Amino acid sequence: MSAWWSGRAASFCQEDPVRIVDHLARRLVETHMVNHEAQIRAWRDQIDLLRAALRTLPDWQVLLEYPLIRLGRRIDAIILTGRAILVVEFKTEAAAFTNADREQVEDYALDLFDFHAGSRAHPIIPVLVARHAPTPAMALPLFWHAIAPVIDANGATLEPLLQTLAAQLPHTQTPLDPHAWEGAPYRPVPTIVEAATMLYRKHGVADIASSRADVTNLTRTTDAIRTAIAAAADAHRYVIVFVTGIPGAGKTLCGLNAVFTAAHQAAFLTGNLPLVHVLRAALARDAKNQGRSARDAAHKLESAIQPLLGFLRDSQPRSDAPHEHVIVFDEAQRAWDADFGRRKFNLPDSEAALFLDIMRRHADWAVIVALVGSGQEINTGEAGLASWGVALAARPDWSIMGPATIIGNADPARCLVASQPAGMTIDPALHLDVSVRQIRSHAAADWVDAVLRHDAAEAARIGRAAGGVPFRITRSLTALRGELRRLSRGSRRAGLVCSADAKRLRADGLSADFPHMDADAVANWFLNAWPDVRASDALELPATQYACQGLELDYVGLCWGGDLVIAPNGASWCARKFRGTKWQTIKRPEAIIWQINTYRVLLSRARYETILFIPPGDAADDTRSPAAFDQVAGFLLRAGATVLEPEPPDASPAPRQAALFDHI
Repeated sequence: MSAWWSGRAASFCQEDPVRIVDHLARRLVETHMVNHEAQIRAWRDQIDLLRAALRTLPDWQVLLEYPLIRLGRRIDAIILTGRAILVVEFKTEAAAFTNADREQVEDYALDLFDFHAGSRAHPIIPVLVARHAPTPAMALPLFWHAIAPVIDANGATLEPLLQTLAAQLPHTQTPLDPHAWEGAPYRPVPTIVEAATMLYRKHGVADIASSRADVTNLTRTTDAIRTAIAAAADAHRYVIVFVTGIPGAGKTLCGLNAVFTAAHQAAFLTGNLPLVHVLRAALARDAKNQGRSARDAAHKLESAIQPLLGFLRDSQPRSDAPHEHVIVFDEAQRAWDADFGRRKFNLPDSEAALFLDIMRRHADWAVIVALVGSGQEINTGEAGLASWGVALAARPDWSIMGPATIIGNADPARCLVASQPAGMTIDPALHLDVSVRQIRSHAAADWVDAVLRHDAAEAARIGRAAGGVPFRITRSLTALRGELRRLSRGSRRAGLVCSADAKRLRADGLSADFPHMDADAVANWFLNAWPDVRASDALELPATQYACQGLELDYVGLCWGGDLVIAPNGASWCARKFRGTKWQTIKRPEAIIWQINTYRVLLSRARYETILFIPPGDAADDTRSPAAFDQVAGFLLRAGATVLEPEPPDASPAPRQAALFDHI
């Protein structure tokens, strides 16, 4: 990514400010944004402040309006000193420093640290400049590393602040090279909400993935889907496209892209109601923030993102074709079988058969994009891909496209057919095999899989090969909350999660009854921020697997329940249900799989790190056996999770309350 203007401080101070503003204004017009006078005025003020502050620092590098794809924003100014990276946010009309503004500039610094390859070897210092604010009390850290706390400055104190930093920043054996920094790759990993927001603003997947060299198959997959849709429309054919991938690989992103960029009427259909609630709410809020009508956006989103069952109940009784020529069927392997459909919904066939018949009503063409997940079936009646294979065998009008992974797969849930049928097109681009959710460890998914197979040795081997895994353990709920709050800087989100069957967490003050069917409750939990007590980072109400599947947090506190413990023989997991006053061991094989998959969902919600709270239990309470929880904790530690150590007291002297600006 390149800044809108870049040059040495000496050139910046000598350049005519009018020419700099004109250059920035041209870039503003090129991005199709409103060339607003307020922005031009803000640039003039910022340039005046920076020129005055940098007069005696000619060798520093100045970058203006540096774009951050993940956040959909631009950093006002980045200053490269040779020893540190200053991230500067200007509030030229502000008369006070606000927490929201501090969070904004800290978020920019975090984004560079996490995703910009040139921003990891030198301190990153976020600076908030509120031009008309009172002179701030200043505390500079004695030790500079990673990301410093936000430093406040006003119009008068910016210059002495930069002078002080020039004097106090430690020297380094590898000075920061401005040109190398500007050329370093920026590889953001947006959350599903951030990615959906970008797509809805009409950025393509290429904009999201272009700077991530390790996920080029994301663009290949979206191109393959787009080509299949166009070919079906041109040739008047009925086509189903299966897209497979590991958890967190971007299947949902590909599906949303197919809907938001479609030349024809399209809809994203999912049985995951919390995902519907969160995406609709997030995109409507973003539309409002962008100056568009939230009401109009919400209305459009109701047709673009729909609950599967709502679409089915509306379309099945009718004889005409639906408005949509293209539907994206989320988690196709979880489509229910005919028996479940008859018992639960009084419908005559399997979900796969019903959707194929509904879309076949179109007289000319139709496409179903079926997204196939992995190992996260958590409900009864889920028929797997085999039900699609059976339904398609009886409906030869449909052409099939997909990767080879769905043919002869050993996992029945992901096996469409035993052998390739005539007319099926195999396309390897329709399989996504790189996780874009886990930021710090690509080994996390394999580690979780080994843990849930109760293979501590294999999990430990995976952890050692990866240099560790992002899972820590604590037996203290207070320590869990404290660490999550410490980690959640900027707009990073933390939250508690637990199994809906972890009923005895109530004794620890935690409820396993999250209202996942309540649209407002789900949207508020995922999108609002502390001090809103409904937000995830209030760390009060855990989300269950039903609320968080398909969604994600930056940091997760997983509260382990008594519903998954070590079996008496010590060789496997024991899945349990709490009934009345006792735990009962689950016997049915499929129910055991659902329970284990519940923890697969919970263990894979974090983008950065998961901290596991294993309750201490209570010897006086048979439903909360300390020995059972000790066994779980011991197993996870053998598997490679580490202990959450108490935060050591700061051994350094208290930060100096600088009389830095006393002379002003």
